[in-house]
Amino acid sequence: MAERSAFYVTTPIYYVNDSPHIGHAYTTLACDALARFMRLDGRDVRFLTGTDEHGQKVQKAAEIKGVAPLIFTDEVSQRFRDLVVTMGNQVDDFIRTTEARHKAACVALWEKLVASGDIYLGKYAGWYAVRDEAFYAESELVDGKAPTGAPVEWVEEESYFFRLSAWGDRLLDFYAAHPDFVMPQSRYNEVLSFVKGGLQDLSVSRTTFDWGVPVPGDPKHVMYVWLDALTNYISALGWPDDKEGLYARYWPADFHVVGKDILRFHAVYWPAFLMSAGLPVPRHIFAHGWWTVEGQKMSKSLGNAIPPSALVDTYGLDQTRYFLLREVPFGNDGDFSHASMARRMNHDLANDFGNLAQRTLSMIQKNCGGAVPEPGPLTPEDEALLGAARDLLGRLRPLMAKLQPHRALEVIWEVVGAANRYVDAQAPWALRKTDPARMRTVLWVVAETIRHLAIVTAPFVPGSAGAMLDQLAIPLHQRAFDQIGPEIAGLVPGTMLPAPVPIFKKFDVPAEASVVDVVGPQT
Repeated sequence: MAERSAFYVTTPIYYVNDSPHIGHAYTTLACDALARFMRLDGRDVRFLTGTDEHGQKVQKAAEIKGVAPLIFTDEVSQRFRDLVVTMGNQVDDFIRTTEARHKAACVALWEKLVASGDIYLGKYAGWYAVRDEAFYAESELVDGKAPTGAPVEWVEEESYFFRLSAWGDRLLDFYAAHPDFVMPQSRYNEVLSFVKGGLQDLSVSRTTFDWGVPVPGDPKHVMYVWLDALTNYISALGWPDDKEGLYARYWPADFHVVGKDILRFHAVYWPAFLMSAGLPVPRHIFAHGWWTVEGQKMSKSLGNAIPPSALVDTYGLDQTRYFLLREVPFGNDGDFSHASMARRMNHDLANDFGNLAQRTLSMIQKNCGGAVPEPGPLTPEDEALLGAARDLLGRLRPLMAKLQPHRALEVIWEVVGAANRYVDAQAPWALRKTDPARMRTVLWVVAETIRHLAIVTAPFVPGSAGAMLDQLAIPLHQRAFDQIGPEIAGLVPGTMLPAPVPIFKKFDVPAEASVVDVVGPQT
């Protein structure tokens, strides 16, 4: 069966009790790189992000500031909108759970769960962590706190429940039939273990606060914030009112990308809700790790809770994007250090890729009249490098299909390295005197390789890739993945090129410095 054209990727909707940090930027960036990759590969992409604005934690945060919850959420939600711009993300929609379209979808989903017989009225008595907006069993507490370290409080109140206990076997059957539903494998095993341990019915309403979506027919209850929040993935597609439009086109989602701390909600609760409502389940849930700064957990007290905007202002947008996507395997925990950042900027970007383009285009400018040279007969060495460049897309597709941007960048940089070794071995600066025709062939081969490299790096470092393609005089309509491969003519000899300028600049602050030293302490 042919692969469907539509591709739907989502971030979690971010909770608005605080400002965006590196973790938020990382999640959205990974989704952005995936969305850009799929767009360039001809897919019909929908990329969603947004903010989760209801719940007890938000209401308390608003009370502390002395403002109404909606005023508070308007302000903080805007910071997450600003983050989209700061990180150069190309989102198609930004959903807020305070929007009318979302509330209507929550009500519709609730009514479907009632109709299925999976919601009933009872009384909740148990431990609740306001910070996590999550319920925990006694057996899950660690030293009197939630597994996340959040304080818990004993809650007793009338509550509606979802019959999660009835869905254990059906969820296990689903996981067995879809072993790649949860990624990476370690997280799949974690979810499997949790469900095999037995599921308890889930409290899905609260009466002790009122900042939420009222339960239809019983407005003294508001919906549990996670039932509310998870619905965003379909409310943003117009469900249930527009079932023939965006919803029909894009649902089920191809990827929900989330932090590992909210995996249970997405991989257990969400599919159970959807199955109960008779709706399709997303194809993949990918849970990534957490970031530290210089080996320490981010905190305001340490002054290392650095906003993404400060990193972009200091290091550059594409440099920050590249580091976050390349430094650690996606799914693992990572550490943001100045030494590692400087190494990636200076070694990978400036020395390897940037210098490859700069010296090649400078030689063309100086020795070929600033025009794409005419290649002669190709040698096996020429064919080997061109073959590696032309084969890139076939190697990248399966990696991005499993959301492995770090591996995709490693594969791309293998070809960057091969191109640099080719230039060193062929020595076009020497050929200029001994064999000008061969020099022109070598320069064409390297420039054509750079064209391929610039196109495939566009999802990860879009501004820099675009600037490199500008220097190769590639028109905008010839920058997608359909311009890659042996059947494409490539660079046209005689095309005039602009004078080259460096794409990636080196960062000259000593590697011994820390991120806080370079960026400045955050308050």
